[in-house]
Formats: sequence, structure tokens, C-alpha cells
Amino acid sequence: MKIGIIQQHNVEDVKTNVLHLATKIRQLAKAGAELIVLQELHNSLYFCKEENVNLFDLAETVPGPSTTFFGNLAKELGVVIVTSLFERRATGLYHNTAVVLEKDGTIAGKYRKMHIPDDPGYYEKFYFTPGDSGFKPIQTSVGKLGVLVCWDQWYPEAARLMALQGAELLIYPTAIGYDPNDTPQEQERQRMAWQTVQRGHAVANGLPVVTVNRCGEENGVPFWGTSFVAGPQGELLYEAPIIEEVTKIVEIDMQRSEQVRRWWPFLRDRRIENYNDLTCRFIDK
Repeated sequence: MKIGIIQQHNVEDVKTNVLHLATKIRQLAKAGAELIVLQELHNSLYFCKEENVNLFDLAETVPGPSTTFFGNLAKELGVVIVTSLFERRATGLYHNTAVVLEKDGTIAGKYRKMHIPDDPGYYEKFYFTPGDSGFKPIQTSVGKLGVLVCWDQWYPEAARLMALQGAELLIYPTAIGYDPNDTPQEQERQRMAWQTVQRGHAVANGLPVVTVNRCGEENGVPFWGTSFVAGPQGELLYEAPIIEEVTKIVEIDMQRSEQVRRWWPFLRDRRIENYNDLTCRFIDK
């Protein structure tokens, strides 16, 4: 499968960002992409650096303007698109929501981000309610997609639950960067840990992983780009640069997971009868 990724440096004007994405989606579709993945909260600047009630005005309904716009593009170009939106579910109830648009422009499914961070520069708990629909893959014409969002990428449980329900691919729209106050050594340790843990999810579950991050500095936060695609043994099939924008097609052999899981039958050898304590916050014994 040919997967298109768009690593973009956003600006303040939402319309400009969306039109840039549309141009790049067209380019990727023309080049043969079947599935196109966008970065987290791709319509705007990353607004969670501060707690500001006026920024809730950026939210929209699902279905809504963005699903219509990108759905029309998906239908016109015959591609599946993974979007990432600030969803207004109801008055006072908002989510960080990935929406998958099918080739015919319809909504194939959505995933509301479950793990919500609250760190300096990433005050997401102020804006987003954790998703309540569980970790369920989304069936599309190109396969069963295990779509998760950013902070979810640190949690092996999320990736495993997607795999156990038949996901053929793990996808992470992302917005993550450096704390400018950290040393260059610490910044690099964090970036490599971020990539390493996700490549570990690929290995542990025998599935390809697609991660699309934003790049460039926004409101003092330098996002570290490095969008990447890994195969089911964690092998890097593509890694984007840190700073530059990227519009790229990466081809994945979707049949390879079958062979890898025959070599390394991790799902077979799981000791599920001994895992009950995984539902504990911490084990004080």
C-alpha cells in the first residue's frame, strides 16, 4: 500500500493551513497514494500551549466543515484520509478526534484521543475530554486502521488492544516537540525515546506504524518533525527531517505482517491468565 504523509509547518490562519494541506493531498493522490495521513490538529497552530477559553472557538462538530471539505477531497481523488480535528461534541464537551474519511467521502469512523497530557506547553486537559469509545480499529477500503493520537503513542496497552482487534496498521497523528529550556542532549534523548517506543509497538504487535508530526516553531515550541514509517519488525522505512516540511509517499508491504507473526508469534505466547493486574494503577505489594 502506498501511504502519503504530510509533515507541515502551520501558520496562524486556518484557511491557509487547510488550503496548503489540500494542495499536498492532491499531489500525493496524483503520485499514487491510497492512504494519506495528516498531523495532529492540522487545521490550526497547536493552541494548547496556554489555557484560554476563547480558543474553544476553534472547535467544530463531527460531521462538520472539515469532514465535508476533506471528505469531498477524498471522494474526488479516490483516497482514504486520516484527519485530526478539535471536536465540539456538545456545549462544554470537546475532544481531540481523529476522523477517517473513506474514498467515497463518507466518514469511515473516528477515534477520540484517550490519553490526555498536561505538561508545560501541552495543557490538553484544559481542552479535551478523554475519549469514551475504547480502542477500536476503523475498517476502510484499504484495511483495518488502528488510529491513535499523539500521547497515546507512549502506551503499549493502546497499541496492543488495537492489534488484538485486528488492526493491520497503527497510525499516530502527532504534535510533539522540544522544551526549549532543555539541553540539546536532553532534547535528543526525548526525541529518540519517542521514536523508539513506537518502533517497539511495531515489533511487539507485528504491525507497521505510521507517525506524522508537525514541524517548525509555533508560539515558542519547536516541533521536532521526524515523521516516520516503520515496518512490523520496527525497521525504519522512512524518516523525515526535523525542520523541513515533507510530502512523501512510503510503500508498505501489507502482507509482511503475516510472515513476521509466524516467525515471532507473540500473540500466541501471551500469558493472558496472568495479566489481571494490568488494570491496576499501581500494585502496592
